[in-house]
Amino acid sequence: MKKFLFVAAALAVLATSCENERRTPVEDTTTRDSLQSIIDQKDNEINDMMTTLNQIQEGFREIALAENRVSIAKDGERTDKAQQIRENIQIISNTMKSNRELIEKLRQQLRESSVKADGLKEALESMVKQLEDKDKQLVQLRSELDSKDIHIAELDETINNLNSNVEDLTAESKEKTNTINAQDKQLNTAWFVFGTKKELKEQHILDSGDRVLQSNFNNSYFTKIDIRVDKEIKLYSKSARLLTMHPSSSYTLQQDANKQYILRITNPQLFWSTSKYLVILVK
Repeated sequence: MKKFLFVAAALAVLATSCENERRTPVEDTTTRDSLQSIIDQKDNEINDMMTTLNQIQEGFREIALAENRVSIAKDGERTDKAQQIRENIQIISNTMKSNRELIEKLRQQLRESSVKADGLKEALESMVKQLEDKDKQLVQLRSELDSKDIHIAELDETINNLNSNVEDLTAESKEKTNTINAQDKQLNTAWFVFGTKKELKEQHILDSGDRVLQSNFNNSYFTKIDIRVDKEIKLYSKSARLLTMHPSSSYTLQQDANKQYILRITNPQLFWSTSKYLVILVK
């Protein structure tokens, strides 16, 4: 009987082993397919970014060729040099606009990509600097042409567009900064109040069941503070108790020389994490 049980157990182990062996190729295939999918995704992201990068580089090559033709024309003696300069200025203007759009596209691709592409980020910043240099060179070119009594309206329009772009970017940046500052101020704003039970009930901060901030309380009775700056609140009372919930490890209640309590917030982020309203009962 024991021998039969031993054989049965051995067969069961063998069957399980065989079953595992039968599953292994499928599991391996699934894992391999999953890894290949990740690799393909990263390859596609890299290929897309490299395509955009190559387009930007080609744009700069076209700009350089057009600049060279402008340089030859402005120093030459041909009667149609103004027309030559005009045509090449248009090429430079259109290509610079295209490069700006492509640079923004590449910046967006880098933001959304799962690939860590530090080299591409450095190349992008270099291209932004190169585009800024081209802007300055166009301004210098207008000065050189003016000195030769060659006036190109297209060049004026291009430079005006550049100035407009800079002004728009500056205005957009200022607007974003103001929005961020407003959001930051809001995130770091809190309100506190301390008073006797009678005072708090009169303002509906404390209701008849001694529940705090449950009814339509008088918000104007609170004092607004910046939690990054205001970390100490003098309570002018020898008895003080917090009615709103705040982590006990984030503050201390200490008495001054007159035995009156002072609330010191030692960890503002933790203290205000549960509520941006602070209510303190004093006597």
